[in-house]
Amino acid sequence: MANEKILIADDDKNICELLRLYLAKEGYTTCIANDGEAAFAAFEKEKPNLVLLDIMMPKMDGWEVCRKIRAVDNTPVIMLTAKGETFDKVLGLELGADDYVVKPFDSKEVVARIKAVLRRCVPAQAAPDGVISYDNLSVDLTRYELKVKGNVVDAPPKELELLYYLASHPNRVFTRDQLLDEVWGFEYYGDSRTIDVHVKRLREKLEGTSDQWSLKTVWGVGYKFEVKE
Repeated sequence: MANEKILIADDDKNICELLRLYLAKEGYTTCIANDGEAAFAAFEKEKPNLVLLDIMMPKMDGWEVCRKIRAVDNTPVIMLTAKGETFDKVLGLELGADDYVVKPFDSKEVVARIKAVLRRCVPAQAAPDGVISYDNLSVDLTRYELKVKGNVVDAPPKELELLYYLASHPNRVFTRDQLLDEVWGFEYYGDSRTIDVHVKRLREKLEGTSDQWSLKTVWGVGYKFEVKE
């Protein structure tokens, strides 16, 4: 956790200062932005480890800032929403938000959420040569080889690429359309149910492999590679 940097983006300067004090006490470095355009500029300049992002901000709302962040990076984002505002959890997940907190909030709760999200978002043991490993599982994209409990298991290229992509972003939820774009490419015009078929086949191959991770369905949204903390 040492020296991790948090970007606080909120047009309420009192909230920003309160969060800055609490986070500094926990050992985090902070940077602050009071509108959406400044938030994205600060994100690009400061390269924070996590972004606290208010939804209702001048110049650019939090949804749009989240979209722009996700277009270039997988930095964790926690949305801040005022009580009474409509927060569409599915929309938030589709945009790539990792969590959300409703105002008025307890600053200790925000710190706890930040710690939990940063823990979840620690990347898996990934080698630069396209290999990613978990308990009893290895996906090697250089050889297009899937190993389960040390044994090579036959899997078509797209199944391997889908598993590699999900496992590279542990505990992050992806919609079917996001997975089609990332794994099949923007030119793919097929049915999003293709994802369901591939996940079903992967589950059959991975059943009973480990109790430390699993391919999970998030109903109404999509899929994630869940890793137990």
